[in-house]
Amino acid sequence: MQRAAARALRGARSPPVRMRSVAARSPPRGLVYERHGEPPAVLQLKDLEVAELGDSDVHVKMLAAPINPADINMIQGSYAILSPLPAVGGSEGVGEVLEVGRRVAALRPGDWVIPADSGLGTWRTRGVFPEELLLKVPRDIPVLCAATLSVNPCTAYRMLADFQPLAPGDSVIQNGANSGVGQAVIQIAKASGIKTINVVRDRPDLPKLVERLMALGADHVITEEMLRKPEMKEIFKSIPKPRLALNCVGGKSTTEMLRHLQPKGIMVTYGGMAKQPVTVPVSAFIFRDVQLRGFWMTQWKRDHAQDQQSLASMIDALCQLIRRGQLAAPACTEVPLQDYKVALEASMKPFTSSKQILLF
Repeated sequence: MQRAAARALRGARSPPVRMRSVAARSPPRGLVYERHGEPPAVLQLKDLEVAELGDSDVHVKMLAAPINPADINMIQGSYAILSPLPAVGGSEGVGEVLEVGRRVAALRPGDWVIPADSGLGTWRTRGVFPEELLLKVPRDIPVLCAATLSVNPCTAYRMLADFQPLAPGDSVIQNGANSGVGQAVIQIAKASGIKTINVVRDRPDLPKLVERLMALGADHVITEEMLRKPEMKEIFKSIPKPRLALNCVGGKSTTEMLRHLQPKGIMVTYGGMAKQPVTVPVSAFIFRDVQLRGFWMTQWKRDHAQDQQSLASMIDALCQLIRRGQLAAPACTEVPLQDYKVALEASMKPFTSSKQILLF
């Protein structure tokens, strides 16, 4: 799969060739970076050469693609996986199938598809990709839900399902609750009858943020400073202490959140926005036997590359929640592709609660 991903990325610089039924189309365009650095400085909107449609390839017209923190880190050169340069940015999005190779069995023109793995290069108007790197999704879900489906909701789903056996009435505590993953955790937990305690950083528009997270189904929204205050005892009069903590921040926020875990509780770290280490009191290990785990959705997908049923079942479960109105796209700002610099700058600002979505 990694070789196929590299081939898909290299398609942006393949020699121009005649495509069967699309030769007359204007060249696709995409956001390309030839070196690592700050995205507004190194990304350029360029015409792309079209790779030949092979027997097992799919020609896709992109509809929408978000800007995620991992995309920023990949362009900066600081992420765990890096695409061969030059590369097209973007790892998530939704597209419509225009044409398929003669050996493609699962996809047809008109189908909607999302990436099956990271590094696909979704910030482009059109692209040719191997069938194995694409997943079919239903067309009856909102396009923004489809565009943001493969990373944050999947991460939230797996962390709620794989680390602790949670039952209705149990509780989960998470920081970064306004993030894309955090919003998905709130909604998926709510649909399962699981209570959520949601920690956010203090900010000028805090009441507005609290109102929005409560509308999604949050049971409690608190600031990092409240984690040490007596008011926490009031929360635990109505719900049990959490057995699962989800951490995407690090630093002091994580240490304070950990104090509220039940004995034998598990904290899962999936991000480090504060760029500070996770510090745990020795007593938490000795006297409460807490566990620290890590999670990376990309690694989960690669570990289950031969088990397509697990991935398909997860996507189906999430789409069912979307259809029932129990899982919405995160707060989004839709930006035309040509205004990508505005979207990049907005996505990199502190206290950002709206995900920037590039529209093609």
